[in-house]
Amino acid sequence: MKIKNLRWYMIGLVSLGTIINALARSSLSVSAPTLFTELHINEQQYAWILSAFQFAYTIAQPLCGFFIDVVGLKLGFFIMIVAWSLTNMAHATCHSWGGLAFLRGLMGLSEASAIPAGVKCNSEWFPAKERGIAGGIANIGTSIGAMLAPPLVVWAIMAYNWEMAFVITGALGLVFAVIWWFGYESPARHRALSVQEAQYIDEGQEKHLEADGTKPSVMQILRQRNFWGIALPRFLADPAWGTINFWLPVYLMTVRHMPLKDIALFAWLPFLAADFGGMAGGFLNNFMMKRWNISTINARRIGFSAGAVLMLPLAFVGFVDSAYVAVGLVSVCAFAHQMLSTQVITMATDLFRRNETSTVSGFAGTAGWTGIFICTLIMGGLVKTVGYNPFFIILSMMDILGAIILWTFVKAHGHEKLAAKPATV
Repeated sequence: MKIKNLRWYMIGLVSLGTIINALARSSLSVSAPTLFTELHINEQQYAWILSAFQFAYTIAQPLCGFFIDVVGLKLGFFIMIVAWSLTNMAHATCHSWGGLAFLRGLMGLSEASAIPAGVKCNSEWFPAKERGIAGGIANIGTSIGAMLAPPLVVWAIMAYNWEMAFVITGALGLVFAVIWWFGYESPARHRALSVQEAQYIDEGQEKHLEADGTKPSVMQILRQRNFWGIALPRFLADPAWGTINFWLPVYLMTVRHMPLKDIALFAWLPFLAADFGGMAGGFLNNFMMKRWNISTINARRIGFSAGAVLMLPLAFVGFVDSAYVAVGLVSVCAFAHQMLSTQVITMATDLFRRNETSTVSGFAGTAGWTGIFICTLIMGGLVKTVGYNPFFIILSMMDILGAIILWTFVKAHGHEKLAAKPATV
C-alpha cells in the first residue's frame, strides 16, 4: 500500500528520535537540583559532568555523521539509539559525580548522532524548497524533548527517586529503537513510496548535489569556505542554547530561589517557545522563496539574521526583578535560537552532496559543541564569583557576529543554487 506524503512521516519519525534524544540529555539538568542535595555535588563538579558529555558529543558528531553516511541512516541511527538509551539507564547506578561524568561522556558519543541523522533524512527525502520546513520539524525534537523533561523527570523524582528518572527516559529510547527499525527506510527502498512522490522529490533536488557513490572526503570538506561559513556561526550560537539547556534549572534554583515544583511548571516554557521558533524559521524560508523569489541561500541567511536580532533580550535576563519575567525573556531567546539554528543546520543540505551531508553536519556540530564546551568550563569556574549576568550579556550578542560570518563566507557562485564545487578558503 502506498502512503500519500510519505516524506513527512519520515521526517516526523526522525523528529521523534530527536525528542527521545533530547529528553534523555535533559534528564540530568532537571535532576541537578536533587543531585546537588543528595550526592552533594557543587557547581564546579556539575560543570565537569556537563563537560564530559559535551566533550564527547563534540568529537563524536563528525564520527557519527561519517558512520551514518557510510552504513546508511536506518542501521546507523538504530545502533546509536540503543547505545545512548542503555547508557542513560546506567546513570541510575551512579552515586558520585565522577561516575556520572564517566557515563555522561559515554552517552555523548552516541547522542551526537541525532542532528546528522535529521540532516541526512532531510537531504534524501525532500526537494530543496521544502527543506527549511522539514529541517524545522527535525530540529524541533530537541526543544520538545527538553520541554517534556521537567514535568516527567520531576514526577519520577517525586513519585520514586532520581534514579528512576534515568531509567524511564532510557527505556523510552529502547521503545523508539524498535519503532525506528520497523518504521524507517530510505526513498530508494521504501515500498510505501508512490511513483509520483518519488518523482516530485527527485525533480526538486539539486542535480549537482547528487551522491556520486564515493565516501565523503573529510579534507575536501574542511577546505571549503562554505563549510566554515556554517560552522563558525554554530560555534558562536550554540553556547546560548547550551546555557539554556544545561544551566537554566540550576540558575532558577540558586539565583532565583525557585522551588522544584515551580521549576517543573515553568522551566519547560523556553523549550515550547523554541518549538515555535524552529518551525517559524522554516515557514519564513518558504514564504521568502515563494513570495519574493529570494534564493534558497539568502532566505536562510535572512532567517538567521532575524533570529540573531531576537537573541538580544538575553542580556536583560539578570536585571529583571521577577523570576517569571526572566523565564519569559529566556523563552524569547529560545524561540530566536531555534529559528536561526534551523537555518544554519539546513544549509548543509543546500551546499553539499547528499553523500556528504551527515559528515558536514557532524563537523559543523563539533564547532557548535566546542563553543558549548568552552562556555561550560568558563561558567563552572566563574559563575560563583561573577554571577550569570556577564554570560547572558555576552551570549546575547554572539549571533550578530555569526550572521556577519554567514553573509561573508557562504557563496552562491553566480546563480540561485550553489555550484557543485564551492570555493576553498
